[in-house]
Amino acid sequence: MSKQRKFVNVSAGVPGPKAKAITERRQQNVAKGISNLTPVVAESGKGALLTDVDGNTFIDFAAAIGTVNAGHCPDEVVAAVKAQLDKLIHPGFNVAMYESYIQLAEKLNQITPGTHEKKTMFANSGAEAVENAVKIARKFTGRPGIVSFTRAFHGRTLLGMSLTSKVKPYKFQMGPFAPATYKAPFPYPFHKPASMTDDEYVDFCLKQFEEFFLTEVAAEEVAAVIMEPVQGEGGFIVPPKKFVQGVVEFCKKNGILFIADEIQTGFCRTGSMFAISQFDVVPDLMTMSKSIAAGLPISAVTGRAEVMDAPNPGEIGGTYNGSPLACVAALAVIEKMEREDLASRSQKIGETIRNHFSALQAEFPVIGDVRGLGAMCAVEFVDPATGAPAKELVGKLIKGCYESGVICLSAGVNGNIIRFLSPLVITDEQLQEGLDIMTDVLKSIYVTN
Repeated sequence: MSKQRKFVNVSAGVPGPKAKAITERRQQNVAKGISNLTPVVAESGKGALLTDVDGNTFIDFAAAIGTVNAGHCPDEVVAAVKAQLDKLIHPGFNVAMYESYIQLAEKLNQITPGTHEKKTMFANSGAEAVENAVKIARKFTGRPGIVSFTRAFHGRTLLGMSLTSKVKPYKFQMGPFAPATYKAPFPYPFHKPASMTDDEYVDFCLKQFEEFFLTEVAAEEVAAVIMEPVQGEGGFIVPPKKFVQGVVEFCKKNGILFIADEIQTGFCRTGSMFAISQFDVVPDLMTMSKSIAAGLPISAVTGRAEVMDAPNPGEIGGTYNGSPLACVAALAVIEKMEREDLASRSQKIGETIRNHFSALQAEFPVIGDVRGLGAMCAVEFVDPATGAPAKELVGKLIKGCYESGVICLSAGVNGNIIRFLSPLVITDEQLQEGLDIMTDVLKSIYVTN
C-alpha cells in the first residue's frame, strides 16, 4: 500500500492534521445525526479526483453517493453557473418565471422514456421528488395506497422513511410513519434458492407480488407502485427484466401508476441515460435528482401530461424549487453527457470493475457476488463457509482504502457490500489505479483475517 502511485497521494496521512482540527470543530458544532462516511475533509475536486485540506489526493469511487456522474467541477457547469450568478440567483419560479426552468423541463420531457406527451416539475432533493410524485399519483387516481419494496430507499422525510425499508439508521425510533404505505417483496438473485432455476425464481417473485395484493392491500386502493430500477442503498440489486415487466403489467391492469425512482440510477449511471429503459417499460412518473446538476440541489418529477396536471396550481412546488443556478447547471450536465456519450463510457467502466473482481473470486472466496448495471456495480462479501454477511471485513476494507487514497462506500441492509459510483469521466488509468489499490488493501486484510 506504500507503492508509488500516479494519481493518489496520501503522504500527509488520513486524516491529516488540518482535517483532524476541522473534525474537532465539526464534533462541537454539527449535529451528531449527520453522518460522515470517511474522515476526509475535502478542499477541491476535479473529474474523479478529490484533494483534502492536507493536500492528500484521492480517487473518488463514491462521487457524493452518485451525485457527480459528470465529475467534480466540470468546466461547462462551472462556466454556466458563474454566468448565471452575474444575472439572477433566484426570483422564485412561482413569483417570476425564468426560461432556464422551462428549458430544462423541455429537455427532460424529451430524453425520458416514452413518446407520449409529458410535463415536469422541479424540487430540491430526491426525497422531495418522491413526496411530490406520491402527491401527484394520489391526486390523479383518487387512491391513497403507495407500494414500495423490501430493501428500498426513497429518502429521509416522513414519507420517504415510510417507503424506505432499512430500519437502522433511517427509521429507528423515528415513527410513527405515514399511513397507507406498503412494502412488497423484491427479488435478490444472489440469494435465490439453489433448488430454483432463474426462470422459476422470477415466476416465484411475481407470484409473491400478486399475492401481496391479496394479503396486504387491495389493488383498488393503491395509487402507485414505486421502484428503483436498480436498488441503491439496498445493495445495488438488479432485478430480473421479466420481474419489472410483470410489475408494470400488473399496474396497468389494475389502474395503478408505476413510478420509476431514478434518483441514483439516472443520468448515465447504468449505461443508459435512465436505467428503466433497459427493462423495456415506460413509467407513468419518474423521480430524478443526484447527478442531474453535478452537485447543485435540484430534483425533478417527469410524467404523463394528464397525470402531472392532476394537481391544481399551488398544490405542488416550493420556494427554492428549480433555481436558475441549478437549472443552467443541469442543462450543461445533460449536454455534456450527450456530447461525450457518458452512457457508453458507463458501460465500459462497469465491465472493467466487474471483470476485475470476478477474476479475484478464486483467490478471495469472501467475494460472494459481483453484479451491476453499467457503472452501478457492487461486490458482496460473505463468509465463504457459512454465507453470512462479512460486514466487519467491508468496514476494514473501506478504512484501508481511504487511508490508501481511494474513497468507497458500503451498501445493503447488512453493510456487507461495496458499491461503486465513480464519476463517469474517470480515466482508464485512474480507474485501474483505484482498483489496484482496493485489491492491495483486500489482500492485506484477508491475510490478517
